[in-house]
Amino acid sequence: MPERRRPTRPPRRRAGGRRDDDDGSVLMLMPAAVLVVVVLGAFAVDATVAFLAEREAANLSAGLANDIAGAALDPDAFYDGGDVRLDPARAEQVRDLAVAAYVPQYLEDVTVEQLAVAGDTVTVTVSATAPYLFSTALPAAPDRVHVSATATATARQG
Repeated sequence: MPERRRPTRPPRRRAGGRRDDDDGSVLMLMPAAVLVVVVLGAFAVDATVAFLAEREAANLSAGLANDIAGAALDPDAFYDGGDVRLDPARAEQVRDLAVAAYVPQYLEDVTVEQLAVAGDTVTVTVSATAPYLFSTALPAAPDRVHVSATATATARQG
């Protein structure tokens, strides 16, 4: 006598249109979704590091230009004829002292690329690098960002 098979019936539908046999199908997508969120968060943190490094370089260059414009005044030109003029040798001394006293928060390898003194105006260009936090974990991704900033200050009498 042949074996009797029970007829199979289609899976029942739950409220909301889900079938009884699809439990756990979302379970495989959750780790991928969490990984995507973590990677996007890492990109956001590294972009923030780059922005803060650029702002710190801009602040450093503006501070250097201001310090040089205020402290590198040529005393001979000022006391002899009342001229407000910057002394390039004093400007370099002030630059060296200010860079030596600088305590970086985000920057590494800080260098003053340009120090140009013209009469009563000084222009300073600072360049530096800052390490990324998360990009080092990705293959072929840069591990640091190069930033530079330029600032100009003018010494005025009064």
